Formats: sequence, C-alpha cells, structure tokens
Amino acid sequence: MLQKIFLFSLLLSHVVYAQKAGYNDEKHGISIKKAKGKIVIDGKLEEADWLNAEPTTPFHQNFPFDTSLAQMQTVARVTFDDNFLYISGVCYQPKNYVVQGLRRDYGNGTTDIFFVCIDPFRDKLNGFYFAVNPYGVQKESLIANGDEMNIDWDNKWFAETTQEADHYTVEMAIPFKTLRYKVTEGANSWNINFARNNLYLNERSSWAPIGRNFRMIDLTFAGKLYWADAPPKPGKNVSVIPYVTANGAEDRLRNIPLNTDVQTGFDAKIAVTPSLNLDITVNPDFAQAEVDRQITNLSRFELFFPERRQFFLENSDLFGAFGYDNINPFFSRRIGLGRNVNNGQNVRVPIVAGARLSGRLNKDWRIGLLNMQTAKSAEFGLPATNFAVAALQRRIGRRNNLGFIAVNKDEFNNKTSDRRFNRIMGLDYNMASADGKWSGQAFIHKTITPRDTTGQYAMAGFLSYNTPGFSFDQSFENVGTNYRADVGFVPRNGYLRSEGNTALIFFPASTRFNKHINNWRISFDYDVIFGKNDSRVTDLDAGMFFRVAFQNSAEISGALLRMDYTYLFFPFDPTNTGGKEIEAGRSYTYLSQRWGFRSNARKKFFFNTNLRFGQYFNGKIFQSQNGFSYRLQPYGIFSIDVNYTSIRLPRPYNSADLWLIGPRAELSFSRSVFLNAFLQYNNQVNNVNLNLRLQYRFRPVSDFFLVYTDNYFATDEPGTMLGNHPARAFQSKNRALVAKLTYWFNL
Repeated sequence: MLQKIFLFSLLLSHVVYAQKAGYNDEKHGISIKKAKGKIVIDGKLEEADWLNAEPTTPFHQNFPFDTSLAQMQTVARVTFDDNFLYISGVCYQPKNYVVQGLRRDYGNGTTDIFFVCIDPFRDKLNGFYFAVNPYGVQKESLIANGDEMNIDWDNKWFAETTQEADHYTVEMAIPFKTLRYKVTEGANSWNINFARNNLYLNERSSWAPIGRNFRMIDLTFAGKLYWADAPPKPGKNVSVIPYVTANGAEDRLRNIPLNTDVQTGFDAKIAVTPSLNLDITVNPDFAQAEVDRQITNLSRFELFFPERRQFFLENSDLFGAFGYDNINPFFSRRIGLGRNVNNGQNVRVPIVAGARLSGRLNKDWRIGLLNMQTAKSAEFGLPATNFAVAALQRRIGRRNNLGFIAVNKDEFNNKTSDRRFNRIMGLDYNMASADGKWSGQAFIHKTITPRDTTGQYAMAGFLSYNTPGFSFDQSFENVGTNYRADVGFVPRNGYLRSEGNTALIFFPASTRFNKHINNWRISFDYDVIFGKNDSRVTDLDAGMFFRVAFQNSAEISGALLRMDYTYLFFPFDPTNTGGKEIEAGRSYTYLSQRWGFRSNARKKFFFNTNLRFGQYFNGKIFQSQNGFSYRLQPYGIFSIDVNYTSIRLPRPYNSADLWLIGPRAELSFSRSVFLNAFLQYNNQVNNVNLNLRLQYRFRPVSDFFLVYTDNYFATDEPGTMLGNHPARAFQSKNRALVAKLTYWFNL
C-alpha cells in the first residue's frame, strides 16, 4: 500500500511542478548562416564567414559565483556548409594552462576546455557534447537524462587550436553525419550552449547561464540556435569498422599452454533515418577496452563495473537506464561474459554476432531493439545463448518520459526438457520540472521464468529536489523474493528499502570567508532495508555528514558519526578472504567515522585521502584510501593509489591487513600516440596485475592497439597447483599479448 501511495504522489508531483515556469531559453539566441566559402580547420578564424558570423553575448559565471558575468570572457560563433557544423571559441586567458595530457577523452573538471552542448530535438534530455582543450585535444560524449555523460562514446569530428598571450582559439568541424537530427519544414531551431572551464582563474562560465547547483552540461539550460538557412538533409550514412587481431595467451592456472590466434570481424553503423541508427557486429573483439581496475570488496554482494565496449554505447540509456543502479533489468556487460561452472570465475564468452537499432522515430518517440548471440563454450560449461531487448520511450510534457522494456535470455541446451530462460518486462516513468529543481522516477518490473512464479517483481519510486541552499532526495524499493534479472544487475532480492538524504548548503556572505570558502554543507543520510521473509530490519546505515568546498577547488568532507546495522541470514567473512565466517541468525551494530580531503587539482602535484575508523561487525576497522598524482604537463600524469584496510576480529575469526596498491602512468607522446600502464597489487585476492596499453590513432576513429596483460600470485598459495608444484609468489597465473587494428570506413 505504501508503494502505491508513493507512486501516485510522484505522478501528482509531475502535474504540480510541470506547471511552474522553468528556465527561459528564449533569452539567449544565436543565428547560424551558411558559409559562402571554404572553412579550413586551423584554429585561426581568418575566413570571411567567421568574421560575418554572429558572436555570442557575454558569458555568465557559474563558479565560484553564479550572479555575475565571467571575469575572463569567451566569444563563440557558428556557421555550416553541406557537410559540417562549424563552431569556434575565442577563450580569453593568460597562456598558463592546466591540462591532463594530450590524450583524447580526459577526465571531467581536470582540464582547461571550451565545449558545446547540442540538443537538436530540443527535448532537454538527450544531446551531444564536444570539448577541446588549449592544445587541440578532443573529447566527445553523449548526454542522456539531461545531465548524464557517456564519455566512452567515440565518433569522427575535427578540431584545431592556436595559442596567443592572452587567449586561445578553438575551431571545430562536426560532420552532420555524426549528429542525429531531423530537418523540419519552415524555420528550424536547436538548443545549444557554449561553456568554459578556466582553471587558471578557477572559473566556470557559460553563454546561457547555469545555476551553480547544476552541472555545466545540463540541457535544461540552453539557448536557441536559429537556422537562417535550413541544415542539410543528411544523405547516405554508412560506416564500416573492420578489425583484425593477433594474440597469444597462456593460462597456467587451467593448464592451458601458450596458444596464438588471429581473428577478424567488423562493426557497421547504418543510418536508417537521420535520427535512427542500426549497429551491426560480427565476431566482435573488445581487446582494446581498458581493463577494470580492482577494488577492495568488503560487501556481501557483487560489485558494479561500467560498460566500455563501443558497440553498446550509442543510445545506451535507452537500454540501460531502466530501474536503478542496483535494480537494473538490462546490464550489457552480461553479454559476452559468463561464469565458469568449474570454478565460479567470470570468463569471456565469444559473441557470434549482434545488432542494435536505436534512436528516434520523431521528437517524442525513441526506440531500441537489440539481439545478440553467443557461442557455446564446452570448456566453461556454458550453452549457446540468445539475448534480446526491446525498449520504447515516449516523451510526455517538456522533460518527462514513459518507457517500456522487455528483456529475454534464452539458453540453448541439448535437452529440450531443460529449457532455461529469463524474461523481464518493465514500465518506467521519469519526470523533471521545467526549472530543473525537481526530478523523480517510478517503475515496476516483472520477471517471467519457468519456475518460482511468485514474488517475481520489483517496483520503486524516487523524488529529488535541488536548489543552491537546500536539497533532498527520497526513494523506496520493493523487490520480490524471486525477482531475477539474468541480463541485469540486481545484487539482492526479497527486500523493502527506504533511503534518503537531506542537505543544507551555505554560501558565506562575508568576504573574509568567501575568498577562501565557496560553500559548506551539512547533511543527514539514511538507508534501511527490511527482509521480506520475516519483515525485520536486515541492514541500516545512517549518519550526519559535512563538506567544505574551498575556492581553490580543494575539499574536506566526512561523517560526524555513522551507524551501521546488519542482520546476517547466512554466515559471512567480513574480510572476504576465506577465513572463519561469523555466525548467521544475529545482528551487528557498529559505529564509525569517515574523513576525506582532496587537494587543489590545479597544482602539478595533487592528492586525495579518505579515512574510515571505528567498529566493524564484531570487531574494528581502519581504512585509508589514498591517491597521489603528478602532472607532467602536457604529456601526462603519473599516479599511485595506496589503499590499506585493517580488520581486527576476535578469535577465532579472521583478521586481515588488506592492501591494494596501484601505480599508474597515462602518457601522451603526441595527439596520436598514447600509453597507459598500471600495476595493481591486491592481497585480498592474492593477485598482481600488470596492464600495458599502447594506442596509435593514425586517422579519426581508426587505431592500432598493442595490449599486454599479466596476472601473478602476490604471495605463495600452497593450496593451488601450477603443474606439479604449489603456486609461489610472483609466478604468472595467466598472460596475454594482443595486437589489434581497426579502421573506420565511410561508404
């Protein structure tokens, strides 16, 4: 009953708050005219079409304050021809830049950049992001749900820069084939915003103003791009990306000797319409995808790692944004990965082929269809499996949508009587007020399996309010005991959950303080979980938290006091190292404190540290997580993560000293040649992992990769045999060397 009331109130809140006046995007407009001559992308803006293009009005400051014009201004212009959308920015700033390196797709907030956010369908939910730093290094991203970035998306576009004593100039050429849009009869207009991150002054600014409590990419806040001449109608848009890989690998743990292999396959991108794309993959290989960094796992549940494989990225929110992070009916990493029935470890499963149709039918309707087939693996005891997903999304009002998803997994076994399948159908409603202050979500999902037909559901609701001085969010979850999402990410089932956060944010008015402190906040956070079987509290955490944000980008935060409560239904080793498990059938209450500090990341040397100490189940814990980085500008960053966890439990339970140490180098020898190297020592799983990844981008979105990975034992492991001998420290478990060549053809 509680969930029904909440879902009704959430829908009602949409009706109430959708009526409020939101951000007025008509206040900022810029006209775009077709270029009469040729635009050369050299960062110089010497063509007459640039001189005749309309400049933007002054930029507004977002940080450290949002009530004035930017101290260091930017002038943006736009023009186009039959093939490209051209964007330029003159960014005033002394020639003293902060950049992470020369490699594409640098981290957010860490680099001086000029960027543009484009929303061709004006729905303020989905768009494109293109950024360039003073050295001409590019970064692109898809924007979903108004302010969520997918920086793993990669596509073809061009940019150059020039540097002067008091400014740098950016010139972009974005192919219309890279964008998704529709040409309408009569006047055409898109939503657009231009923005800067100026780390020299530690100032963020944008053309259309953005409140400091919102992200700079938020599509709620944009101006209008008025087409004096209609944009070109996109013609044929077909891209084929073939690959060839050569690899050698050995696995001493499974007594597999060194073997070599050569594989070929391809991806294809076909524009069915200008806004609807068909992706096809045949015998895909994801050797170039970056290896997941290891994490010390103290939980009782599976950890989440993001999807990085290019095939799954475009319009990924259509498939993967249903539900919550912990109740996700479709998680694309389930495809191509399986669990070895012999030892329970995750292993790669070959994908035979797959296809995705995704995009817009019109301004209000989006559709996504996916079908993929994996091969049988006799070695790992895994059957051939088919994965199918259908998603449909309908925009309602200005920034709200209703979505439907159906997910199917079918395993092809030899015995027809042992048919195994898992199916989910779901309905999601997402809302956001026109002014961006309110947002919410409600969903209900239903599992369909051959057995355990009761309790096959999940439902939840979420509501959030965000202003500069006050914010809160509240959510409820109800997950049935037999809700299964074999192609999703659902670490647990059979529970009721309520969680919320309330924060007060203060901006010092006195110049004595605000020249050092931008804002400080205090918040209360809680999360409580009830078991379905006996309706008792199984998990609870609650605490008072604080954060102080300094004007120089440093930050201090922590928990004044945090309480955790856990009721164990099953025995559990809190160290996750295989020691004696503490007893089930009883509860544990433990108090702790947490403190964190992040230094000024604009400096060449910067660091962060997070401490946790106090009680832990029936013992004590001390945890120190630290990251140290040095920027060798503009060529890259050297860093090291040093994480230590000390768990002390009374005898006869296991105590542990857990170390996770990871030196890392991200080097850019030029804008085309990059090297990533990292070493990870993790004594929780007795592993040392070495990964080297060399990339040569010889043409846009065309690359040569050379990847070497090796896993070693961190210490002796007498219970494990390598051949006829017990495993010793620094003996190799498995290793692989892969060379891969990809080339992007436009047909």
